[in-house]
Amino acid sequence: MEKIFKNVSLLSATLVLILLIGIFSVLFNNSKLAIDEFGFNFIVDTTWNQDVPVLNTLSKTAQNPAGVQMLDEYGDPLTKTIYGGLIPIVGTILSTLIAMVFALPIAMGIAVFLAEIAPKNISSIVGIAIELLAAIPSIIFGMWGLFYFAPIVQSFVGGYQVSLLTAGLVLGIMILPFMAAITRDSMNTTPDVLKESAYALGATKFEVIKDIIFPYSKTGIIGSIILALGRALGETMAVAFLIGSVFDLPRAINSPTVSIPVALANNFGEASGLAESSLFYLALLLFIISFAVISIAKFYFLRKAN
Repeated sequence: MEKIFKNVSLLSATLVLILLIGIFSVLFNNSKLAIDEFGFNFIVDTTWNQDVPVLNTLSKTAQNPAGVQMLDEYGDPLTKTIYGGLIPIVGTILSTLIAMVFALPIAMGIAVFLAEIAPKNISSIVGIAIELLAAIPSIIFGMWGLFYFAPIVQSFVGGYQVSLLTAGLVLGIMILPFMAAITRDSMNTTPDVLKESAYALGATKFEVIKDIIFPYSKTGIIGSIILALGRALGETMAVAFLIGSVFDLPRAINSPTVSIPVALANNFGEASGLAESSLFYLALLLFIISFAVISIAKFYFLRKAN
């Protein structure tokens, strides 16, 4: 039985690596056409689905440094379609950053209240409500945000109802239950003897929370932040309702833009050829961004905490 258990555990761990490698291979192979066409310029280009003239660069002159417009066999100007991923990348990063800045302090406050301050009967009721909030489908958050929350945000900050700010705030509400629940469970693992010893030495409740509970449970807290960050980076439906789905760099926090998951959801069904490969390129970049951010958070912050 010991040998069987060991082999099954090894197989389960290996399966995760195989899945990651398989996902990366599929994304890379399907985005190869766009990678060959645009290279790394795709990451810094703000153009999306725009036709530009094809120029003969060998015919550059002092009077015409760009080159001569090339023509097809019928004498019509030759054009090519340009795709760039900078706008969705910026939208994804900014909306995730807004969500984390909004959700992190509230989630920590909820966790502290449930774990250390609230009476047991109130703590259990609020805890159930938090867990139910995490179970609500994302499309419900999107509809609620579009028809109720977005007008409230607009009345305070102006601008557009569907915007980067609205999407980020609703995204923060969505990830808040995950951080709060995991942080609360982590705080509840603090041994009572540590807290009682601190109280016996004259520490206040605030000092016990700050100097005993938070340091003891910091690994779980960082883990909750990492899980919430992964959820925020890949969220699609709620953000699709609220971010505006406009391929334009946001000039202000209350301007509409687009994120990578929203661009994929809105354009993948009708894409083909180079457009489809460009969308796979965006998906590959999202995979790399998510993997890099979560890996840095895990291997740096968790190692530092340990």
